[in-house]
Amino acid sequence: MHPSVPDPDPAPRARLRPPAPERAADIGRRFGEEVRSERPDLATLCLLLGAAADGSLDEAGLDAAQMELDRLAGQLPYRPGGPLAWATAAHRLLGERTGFHGTASDYRRLESSLLHEVLRRRRGLPILLSVVWLEVTRRAGAPVHGVALPGHFVVGFGPAEEQVLADPFAGGRVLSGADARTLVEGATGVPLEPAMLEPADPLDVLRRILNNVRAWAAARPERSDVGLWAVDLSLLMPAHPARLRYDRARLLVQRGDFTDGADELDEYAGLIDAVDESAAEKVRGEARAARARLN
Repeated sequence: MHPSVPDPDPAPRARLRPPAPERAADIGRRFGEEVRSERPDLATLCLLLGAAADGSLDEAGLDAAQMELDRLAGQLPYRPGGPLAWATAAHRLLGERTGFHGTASDYRRLESSLLHEVLRRRRGLPILLSVVWLEVTRRAGAPVHGVALPGHFVVGFGPAEEQVLADPFAGGRVLSGADARTLVEGATGVPLEPAMLEPADPLDVLRRILNNVRAWAAARPERSDVGLWAVDLSLLMPAHPARLRYDRARLLVQRGDFTDGADELDEYAGLIDAVDESAAEKVRGEARAARARLN
């Protein structure tokens, strides 16, 4: 095994804990500013998301992660050629030499959605491994973009008429048209359409990551702390579904904050009252039930 490749199945860290309230507030402020900036930086946003999850990720750790992306970019060849040459160079560096890839077990770990942990473990979900590919090759000057295939995120090199797809979860394997069709059909049962191959906007990438985190937490009621910070970050996005406010209120109730949870349920009921009166009344009933638990 190449000396720079870590153990193929790194041991999980101790359970990640969110930062102290003051640190969490600062992270939220910076995340909100970056996500609303003229050109949001995907790496910065992913690292701030990681800091919201991991109280041990301090400013030095954030800087170290950015430096690691820079270091990896410096190992790519200078202008290797067209889209296929870029994809091949990235596969050789990130997939073969440094061992970035994913396995089925990575779907069970919160760390697989946190960029600083993916850089440490060289393991992660398809979308986070794709972020590594995007950020490393972009720094080296590659014409690269994310491609949000249904159920499986990949990266694309070059313009639409010359696009070469690579699958970072499989170590950056270059995908043929048949491979891409198989990925989509296997995940959704529907055929691949040209619109599925369009470049993904950085904020759409971030939304998908936050959706993954919220889904991970929803399957683990004991990790409502993760669900809460993921909802809070999602609410800072320039556009978000109103239902997130309902999800936040229910998380507060789940965590025993009955008063604030009930208040937020009432606020949400007021938002939807004009469009769905029966649903609003049901939510008000949940608010009353939450307050009753105080007695």
